[in-house]
Amino acid sequence: MFYTCSPACSDPHHNHSASYSETMAALNNAKSGKTVAKGAAKKVSSKAPATPSRPASQKMVKDSKGKHKVVDIHCHYLNPVVNAKTAHLNAAQFDPTVIFANDLTNETNTLQMKTRAPKLMGVEERLKDMDRMGVDIQAVCPAPYHYFYFTEPDLGASLAREVNEGIAQLTYDHPDRFVGLGSVPLQNAELAVKELEYAVKKLGLKGVEICTNVNGKNLTDPSLKLEKFFAKAAELGVVIFMHPLGYTQGERLTNHYLNNVIGNPLETTVAVSHLIFDGVIARHPKIKFITAHGGGFLAHYWARMDHAWKGRKDCRTVIKKAPSSYLEKFYFDTITFDPLMLRNLIERFGADHVMLGTDYPYDMGEEDPLGLIKSVKRLSTEDRRLIEGGNAMKLLNIKIK
Repeated sequence: MFYTCSPACSDPHHNHSASYSETMAALNNAKSGKTVAKGAAKKVSSKAPATPSRPASQKMVKDSKGKHKVVDIHCHYLNPVVNAKTAHLNAAQFDPTVIFANDLTNETNTLQMKTRAPKLMGVEERLKDMDRMGVDIQAVCPAPYHYFYFTEPDLGASLAREVNEGIAQLTYDHPDRFVGLGSVPLQNAELAVKELEYAVKKLGLKGVEICTNVNGKNLTDPSLKLEKFFAKAAELGVVIFMHPLGYTQGERLTNHYLNNVIGNPLETTVAVSHLIFDGVIARHPKIKFITAHGGGFLAHYWARMDHAWKGRKDCRTVIKKAPSSYLEKFYFDTITFDPLMLRNLIERFGADHVMLGTDYPYDMGEEDPLGLIKSVKRLSTEDRRLIEGGNAMKLLNIKIK
């Protein structure tokens, strides 16, 4: 059982097959302008792309004038080939954002995919939008639909490889505009480590995106044995971008899109709390975690966990320092939607730990990231430039040539 819902679930409120089929079919057909009928998506056989050939000397960024670069740390890409070949898996039965959503939400998401698929799956509209928003470089990561943790480990590893090679090809084709963050099959720690090394050492990706849980289990669940994965990420010095996919126990969040509006930051809050209290950050102090959506709720209510740690022995079973001292090692994107909230984030964790993010191309993203940053009062030019791109350039080791 995954996310409190079985693969055979027939609850009409979950609307698994219809909503997911419509959404995936919309993604696969939007670029061609086809109209998708309800229930039209079927098993698709699609040939995988050839393994990308990494340039002998890859120029990540071209800039003869040494211009300040704006980097978007939070944006998504959906591989159309992988999307087509996995449609038959009916991943909705494992997807909290579909399971815990009412009919109106699922219909709205389907419509969104029909209109935004060219941005999510293509390049031309993406580049135009980047220019319009003033973004020079995107750190492209997989769309959350492509975690595939619910599959058998070998299949999950194979799909992660295709996702990674697709993103790598995107960066090879446009080295001055994109760098890549890949995917790993977290349902198997050994395979996750293997794919992490391949993605970084062979494909040149800058790190990976992971979900905030694995099939409903916390990232620190002993059964997952992910300690070796975290150790390898720290050893390689690469980024781990944490991105939620709704809240896994969202029975009370089905209306009003609450499993995204509240559920996503709640998921991040739970995941980060376990990484701190279960000692992952203490054991791997150099690990580079980036949290989505302004760090969830924890980044803005950290003092409560410090209070608990001081006053209760059950909060001190592993870590020896105040929880917030470990939280200070995380990095946060700017997706807060409010200059005062962003200001508080910067003041608490430092301008060197905050990076521009848009959540491109989704409707819950930030359309004017530079405008949001500029609206923060009393922000120095030096700090603004760090947030707009300087931090990401350093963290992702983006070289200007």
